[in-house]
Amino acid sequence: MSSSANAQDQQHPLEKQDREIVERLLRENLNDKNSAELARLRIRYRNFPGARDIQQSLDVILKQWNLTEEELFEKTRQLHAKGQVYQRDRTEDKQDWS
Repeated sequence: MSSSANAQDQQHPLEKQDREIVERLLRENLNDKNSAELARLRIRYRNFPGARDIQQSLDVILKQWNLTEEELFEKTRQLHAKGQVYQRDRTEDKQDWS
């Protein structure tokens, strides 16, 4: 059965680029930017008929960071609400000097 499922799998147009991001996330620690990247990729590949290796790697990253998907999404919703998702360096500088 799995061979027929695999025959119907699609290749995501951004799979190669996303694989590089996933590989980086597997090596790095949890931070705001990485949380946002992981959440973005979880949403992109949710129910996607293919890219099974990326989907499995995203599960591994969640486990490495001791997060559930809901905790990840809650964290990133808060980051987006503050507008600080991709401004990590500037935010860290402010925190360092306050």
